Amino acid sequence: MIKILLVDDHPIVRTGLRALFDNYENIHVAGEVSTGEEAVDFVMENDVDVVLCDLRLGAGMNGAQTTAVIRKLPKAPQVLILTTFDKDAEILACIEAGACGYLLKDVSAQTIVQSLRQAAAGHMVLAPEMTLRVVEGMRRPKVELTARERDVLAQLATGAANKQIAKTLFVSEATVKTHLVHIFDKLQATTRTDALNKAKDHGLL
Repeated sequence: MIKILLVDDHPIVRTGLRALFDNYENIHVAGEVSTGEEAVDFVMENDVDVVLCDLRLGAGMNGAQTTAVIRKLPKAPQVLILTTFDKDAEILACIEAGACGYLLKDVSAQTIVQSLRQAAAGHMVLAPEMTLRVVEGMRRPKVELTARERDVLAQLATGAANKQIAKTLFVSEATVKTHLVHIFDKLQATTRTDALNKAKDHGLL
Protein backbone atom coordinates (compact mmCIF):
# COMPACT_ATOMS: atom_id res chain seq x y z
CA MET A 1 0.00 0.00 0.00
CA ILE A 2 1.36 3.41 -1.03
CA LYS A 3 0.26 6.15 1.39
CA ILE A 4 0.27 9.62 -0.10
CA LEU A 5 -0.33 13.20 1.00
CA LEU A 6 -1.87 15.66 -1.47
CA VAL A 7 -0.58 19.23 -1.22
CA ASP A 8 -2.32 21.80 -3.40
CA ASP A 9 -3.96 25.12 -2.63
CA HIS A 10 -6.81 24.42 -5.06
CA PRO A 11 -9.50 22.17 -3.51
CA ILE A 12 -10.78 21.08 -6.92
CA VAL A 13 -7.32 19.75 -7.85
CA ARG A 14 -7.11 17.76 -4.62
CA THR A 15 -10.61 16.39 -5.20
CA GLY A 16 -9.69 15.28 -8.70
CA LEU A 17 -6.50 13.59 -7.57
CA ARG A 18 -8.27 11.83 -4.70
CA ALA A 19 -10.91 10.55 -7.14
CA LEU A 20 -8.14 9.28 -9.42
CA PHE A 21 -6.29 7.41 -6.69
CA ASP A 22 -9.50 5.95 -5.23
CA ASN A 23 -9.57 3.73 -8.32
CA TYR A 24 -6.43 1.90 -7.15
CA GLU A 25 -6.60 -0.49 -4.21
CA ASN A 26 -2.88 -0.22 -3.46
CA ILE A 27 -2.86 3.60 -3.27
CA HIS A 28 -4.27 5.31 -0.20
CA VAL A 29 -4.69 9.08 0.18
CA ALA A 30 -3.65 9.52 3.80
CA GLY A 31 -4.53 13.21 3.78
CA GLU A 32 -4.73 16.46 1.87
CA VAL A 33 -3.59 19.97 2.80
CA SER A 34 -3.38 23.35 1.10
CA THR A 35 -0.08 24.79 2.41
CA GLY A 36 3.53 23.77 2.78
CA GLU A 37 3.40 24.38 6.51
CA GLU A 38 0.43 22.02 6.87
CA ALA A 39 2.26 19.44 4.78
CA VAL A 40 5.27 19.48 7.10
CA ASP A 41 3.04 19.15 10.17
CA PHE A 42 1.14 16.24 8.60
CA VAL A 43 4.28 14.34 7.65
CA MET A 44 5.70 14.79 11.14
CA GLU A 45 2.60 13.20 12.65
CA ASN A 46 1.64 10.58 10.05
CA ASP A 47 3.20 7.75 8.08
CA VAL A 48 3.43 8.82 4.44
CA ASP A 49 5.32 7.27 1.51
CA VAL A 50 4.97 10.04 -1.08
CA VAL A 51 4.03 13.70 -0.89
CA LEU A 52 2.44 14.87 -4.14
CA CYS A 53 3.03 18.60 -3.99
CA ASP A 54 2.19 21.64 -6.11
CA LEU A 55 4.93 24.21 -6.74
CA ARG A 56 3.12 27.40 -5.80
CA LEU A 57 1.12 27.27 -2.60
CA GLY A 58 -0.02 30.81 -1.89
CA ALA A 59 1.60 33.15 0.60
CA GLY A 60 3.53 30.54 2.62
CA MET A 61 6.28 28.12 1.65
CA ASN A 62 6.43 27.11 -1.98
CA GLY A 63 6.89 23.56 -3.25
CA ALA A 64 10.69 23.71 -3.27
CA GLN A 65 10.86 25.07 0.28
CA THR A 66 8.33 22.50 1.47
CA THR A 67 10.35 19.74 -0.18
CA ALA A 68 13.57 20.88 1.50
CA VAL A 69 12.00 20.82 4.96
CA ILE A 70 10.24 17.48 4.49
CA ARG A 71 13.31 15.73 3.10
CA LYS A 72 15.28 16.67 6.22
CA LEU A 73 12.78 15.01 8.54
CA PRO A 74 13.43 11.58 10.07
CA LYS A 75 12.03 8.82 7.85
CA ALA A 76 11.31 11.43 5.19
CA PRO A 77 8.85 10.45 2.46
CA GLN A 78 9.59 11.01 -1.21
CA VAL A 79 8.31 14.28 -2.69
CA LEU A 80 6.91 14.40 -6.22
CA ILE A 81 6.13 17.84 -7.64
CA LEU A 82 2.95 18.14 -9.73
CA THR A 83 2.44 21.62 -11.16
CA THR A 84 1.63 23.76 -14.19
CA PHE A 85 4.94 25.68 -14.05
CA ASP A 86 7.97 24.49 -15.99
CA LYS A 87 10.65 27.17 -15.72
CA ASP A 88 14.15 25.70 -15.52
CA ALA A 89 15.00 27.57 -12.32
CA GLU A 90 11.91 26.20 -10.55
CA ILE A 91 12.52 22.63 -11.70
CA LEU A 92 16.15 22.83 -10.60
CA ALA A 93 15.22 24.35 -7.23
CA CYS A 94 12.87 21.44 -6.49
CA ILE A 95 15.38 18.78 -7.52
CA GLU A 96 18.11 20.45 -5.46
CA ALA A 97 15.70 20.55 -2.51
CA GLY A 98 15.35 16.77 -2.71
CA ALA A 99 12.29 16.14 -4.87
CA CYS A 100 12.43 12.79 -6.66
CA GLY A 101 10.49 14.06 -9.62
CA TYR A 102 8.70 16.88 -11.38
CA LEU A 103 5.49 16.44 -13.38
CA LEU A 104 3.31 18.89 -15.26
CA LYS A 105 -0.43 18.76 -14.67
CA ASP A 106 -1.14 18.21 -18.35
CA VAL A 107 0.22 14.65 -18.24
CA SER A 108 -2.18 11.72 -18.37
CA ALA A 109 -3.76 10.18 -15.29
CA GLN A 110 -1.87 6.96 -16.06
CA THR A 111 1.44 8.86 -16.07
CA ILE A 112 0.65 10.36 -12.67
CA VAL A 113 -0.10 6.94 -11.20
CA GLN A 114 2.98 5.33 -12.75
CA SER A 115 5.16 8.21 -11.58
CA LEU A 116 3.74 7.94 -8.08
CA ARG A 117 4.65 4.26 -7.95
CA GLN A 118 8.17 5.00 -9.21
CA ALA A 119 8.54 7.72 -6.59
CA ALA A 120 7.40 5.35 -3.84
CA ALA A 121 10.09 2.92 -4.99
CA GLY A 122 12.69 5.65 -4.66
CA HIS A 123 13.23 6.24 -8.38
CA MET A 124 13.75 9.61 -10.05
CA VAL A 125 10.75 10.70 -12.11
CA LEU A 126 11.64 13.13 -14.90
CA ALA A 127 10.78 13.23 -18.59
CA PRO A 128 13.92 12.92 -20.79
CA GLU A 129 13.69 16.52 -22.00
CA MET A 130 13.25 17.75 -18.43
CA THR A 131 16.26 15.74 -17.28
CA LEU A 132 18.35 17.47 -19.94
CA ARG A 133 17.14 20.87 -18.74
CA VAL A 134 18.03 20.01 -15.14
CA VAL A 135 21.53 18.90 -16.13
CA GLU A 136 22.06 22.06 -18.17
CA GLY A 137 20.75 24.14 -15.29
CA MET A 138 23.23 22.55 -12.90
CA ARG A 139 26.07 23.29 -15.30
CA ARG A 140 24.99 26.92 -15.72
CA PRO A 141 26.80 29.31 -13.34
CA LYS A 142 24.48 30.68 -10.68
CA VAL A 143 23.82 34.40 -10.73
CA GLU A 144 24.24 36.05 -7.34
CA LEU A 145 22.88 39.56 -6.86
CA THR A 146 23.45 41.77 -3.84
CA ALA A 147 20.46 42.82 -1.74
CA ARG A 148 20.50 46.29 -3.29
CA GLU A 149 20.77 44.86 -6.81
CA ARG A 150 17.72 42.74 -6.06
CA ASP A 151 15.89 45.87 -4.93
CA VAL A 152 16.76 47.63 -8.16
CA LEU A 153 15.76 44.57 -10.19
CA ALA A 154 12.41 44.42 -8.41
CA GLN A 155 11.77 48.06 -9.24
CA LEU A 156 12.86 47.44 -12.81
CA ALA A 157 10.23 44.73 -13.07
CA THR A 158 7.52 47.30 -12.29
CA GLY A 159 8.53 49.29 -15.36
CA ALA A 160 9.92 52.17 -13.32
CA ALA A 161 12.45 54.52 -14.92
CA ASN A 162 15.83 55.22 -13.31
CA LYS A 163 14.57 58.44 -11.74
CA GLN A 164 11.61 56.69 -10.12
CA ILE A 165 13.78 53.80 -8.91
CA ALA A 166 16.19 56.30 -7.33
CA LYS A 167 13.33 58.08 -5.59
CA THR A 168 11.81 54.84 -4.31
CA LEU A 169 15.12 53.49 -2.99
CA PHE A 170 16.36 56.87 -1.72
CA VAL A 171 19.54 56.78 -3.79
CA SER A 172 20.90 58.86 -6.66
CA GLU A 173 20.22 58.11 -10.32
CA ALA A 174 23.96 57.56 -10.75
CA THR A 175 23.81 54.83 -8.10
CA VAL A 176 20.86 53.21 -9.86
CA LYS A 177 22.78 53.24 -13.15
CA THR A 178 25.78 51.61 -11.46
CA HIS A 179 23.60 48.85 -10.04
CA LEU A 180 22.00 48.32 -13.44
CA VAL A 181 25.40 47.97 -15.07
CA HIS A 182 26.30 45.29 -12.53
CA ILE A 183 22.96 43.53 -12.98
CA PHE A 184 23.24 43.55 -16.77
CA ASP A 185 26.80 42.25 -16.54
CA LYS A 186 25.92 39.39 -14.19
CA LEU A 187 22.91 38.38 -16.28
CA GLN A 188 24.76 38.96 -19.56
CA ALA A 189 21.81 41.09 -20.65
CA THR A 190 21.78 43.89 -23.22
CA THR A 191 18.38 45.51 -22.58
CA ARG A 192 15.97 45.92 -19.68
CA THR A 193 13.59 43.40 -21.19
CA ASP A 194 16.44 40.95 -21.71
CA ALA A 195 17.56 41.45 -18.11
CA LEU A 196 14.07 40.79 -16.77
CA ASN A 197 13.63 37.66 -18.89
CA LYS A 198 16.99 36.26 -17.81
CA ALA A 199 16.30 37.16 -14.18
CA LYS A 200 13.10 35.09 -14.37
CA ASP A 201 14.99 32.19 -15.94
CA HIS A 202 17.41 32.27 -13.01
CA GLY A 203 14.59 32.41 -10.48
CA LEU A 204 15.48 35.94 -9.37
CA LEU A 205 11.96 37.26 -10.00
